Amino acid sequence: MSPLIEPPLIKLNGVCKVYGLNDTEVRALWDVDLTIQQGEYCAIMGPSGSGKSTAMNVIGCLDRPTSGTYHLDGEAVAHLDDDALAHIRNRKIGFVFQQFHLLPQLTALENVMLPMVYGGTASAERRDRAISALEQVGLGDRMVNKPTQLSGGQQQRVAIARAIVNQPLLILADEPTGALDSHTTQDVLALFQALNDTGITVVMVTHEPDVARSTQRIIWFRDGAIVNAHLAPENIGHLTTTG
Repeated sequence: MSPLIEPPLIKLNGVCKVYGLNDTEVRALWDVDLTIQQGEYCAIMGPSGSGKSTAMNVIGCLDRPTSGTYHLDGEAVAHLDDDALAHIRNRKIGFVFQQFHLLPQLTALENVMLPMVYGGTASAERRDRAISALEQVGLGDRMVNKPTQLSGGQQQRVAIARAIVNQPLLILADEPTGALDSHTTQDVLALFQALNDTGITVVMVTHEPDVARSTQRIIWFRDGAIVNAHLAPENIGHLTTTG
């Protein structure tokens, strides 16, 4: 009896995303096919307007494709309703953004607990899991600090702790080092690598070649389409985000 083959974590087939109608129509994505296996660490790159952010929104169940199919962890999600998509985001996806998006009135611990509040996790478990996530990113001594009392790198670590607290299959990071200096960038990239080493799939949008080189493969977009889905990081030198 042959072994069961696990489906890819992310599988897009013929995905199109069109905004507007007739003369105002914009094809943000056009006939995109993409497969990402569980445990991969990928970067999405391309010039401004290439479709990489739209692709990230579709992958993250923040937007639906106009046509085509999207399977996340074997489940067809392209045309689910808002409540179903929100449930999937909460259970399976952790998000990390350039500007952190922490609530300034809350402590680091309270910010990390938020996804579990939305998911209906019991209060005691929320606290224990949030403490564990903050310790995992090296902020066990900053739990009661509010965002204004933390450096940029520390705030991004809180955001990463918030992203992993529900034990997602997938972390989506949108320019996660864009607001950080070079030293802090390396610290954050080391943290993403450590998370990937535990089996979490990491997909990162970035315009920085040095950041992309930390991943296993680069997916290059241009004009709403993928022009190279398997670009090796060491071969990025001849490409730029403006060409």
